[in-house]
Amino acid sequence: MEHLPIQMGWRSLFKRELIPTIVVLLCGVLLQSMNVLMLTTVLPSIVGELGGVAMLSWPTTAYLASSIVAASCAGVLASEGGARPVYCAGVLTFALGALLCSLAPAMGWVIVGRFIQGFGGGLVVAVAYVLVRGTFPESAWSRTIALMSASWTVSVLIGPLVGGLFAHFGNWRSAFVATAAIAVAIAIGAFSILPPVATGRRSSSLSVPAGRVALICLAIAGTSSTSVLASPSFKLGGIAVAVISLATMLRLDRQAPNPLLPSDAFSSRTQTGVGLWLALLLCITFSPLQIYVPLFLQQLHGFDPLSAGFAVASASLAWTAASLATAGLPEPWPDRLMLSGPATMGLSLTAIALLTPHSTTLVLVPFIALLGAGIGQCWPFVAHRIMDSAKEGNETVAASSVATVQQMGFALGAAIAGLIATASGLSVAIPTDGMIRAASWVPAGFVVSAMLAFLTGLRLHHLRKQACNCSD
Repeated sequence: MEHLPIQMGWRSLFKRELIPTIVVLLCGVLLQSMNVLMLTTVLPSIVGELGGVAMLSWPTTAYLASSIVAASCAGVLASEGGARPVYCAGVLTFALGALLCSLAPAMGWVIVGRFIQGFGGGLVVAVAYVLVRGTFPESAWSRTIALMSASWTVSVLIGPLVGGLFAHFGNWRSAFVATAAIAVAIAIGAFSILPPVATGRRSSSLSVPAGRVALICLAIAGTSSTSVLASPSFKLGGIAVAVISLATMLRLDRQAPNPLLPSDAFSSRTQTGVGLWLALLLCITFSPLQIYVPLFLQQLHGFDPLSAGFAVASASLAWTAASLATAGLPEPWPDRLMLSGPATMGLSLTAIALLTPHSTTLVLVPFIALLGAGIGQCWPFVAHRIMDSAKEGNETVAASSVATVQQMGFALGAAIAGLIATASGLSVAIPTDGMIRAASWVPAGFVVSAMLAFLTGLRLHHLRKQACNCSD
């Protein structure tokens, strides 16, 4: 029975009764991811009208911070209120934030609007995993997750284009109005189409885990501070604050009656715990690509911003292509791909570290794409393992934790990349010896996380074999 859907391939996913749900989920993820990139395009126009150039990075930071908090709370909210209502609430919250941005009289209001948008977007992406687990047959989970990854890649092309059109005609506010209108339409569709998903036990009242949420906020503040602190020791201190805060939150969460993460999160003895470690390490490994590589391409190779952006976007395209190509493969391929994926990322980072300071573009870009292919070939299976091996009663928070850990990995990776860049001597955006050193050491530093991801994949494979032997 288990192999029948696999033999059907993508037909097991594209059934008439499942297609509307797929469309709603993909639209929600696309809306969230597209607006992250759209803001980058319209932000100069916003600053030109409202001022606030000193706060240029704050709208993005506020969005990412609130999305991590929302993703952390999504599991417990879905358990208490149901996945469909929380998903709809997330989309409407996103619309409210967009509307506030469109009416902003000053940059401060834009930051508040982006904070509200981020909370809604975090709920949408995290609850999407809950809906995948509760709506689709298990054999289709990897394929559905691969399609969600494809939405992020599509946004790489659509987001800047949409934002650029509105900015070109001098009407950046209309970009947010259009976003709000689309979000409302998606919310209506979600309420009408999404099935009511059973999400586990519900308590009589919902208590807000304020202490644990505060620790998550402290961790975000620690990682965010690394982008403005110049001293490597201060950057290291910010990372230490983030790690200690997350470790404390995790310890408290395991003893809580309404956990934000699975009770075995980051345990070395369970598939869900090890799977979350693997997801975290993969995202840390991928994170420096979009932050520093565009700068290196522009300053060391003479790229214009658009060309550098599309060169880095080749990694996102490769992520999607690899996910779609491998998502339907049967056993034993998932275990093999979860080992070869980190190895591929380590190889590509080594090549990028060696080639970026001196090589030609034609040689460098294929290795940038290879980095995306490495994470893409194993990401659907990692998420599948986390959800499929969840303990009874932890199914909802396990599914939502995939998005939480993904965002945390990107944030921690960005902080670590900043620390390495500063220690390498990168201080100004001009071609100097410090930039040339940073172009080597930043990607080289993340080969370590790729190696740790490979070892974690071995541990996950061992636990999987143990579970199969016990079931036999």
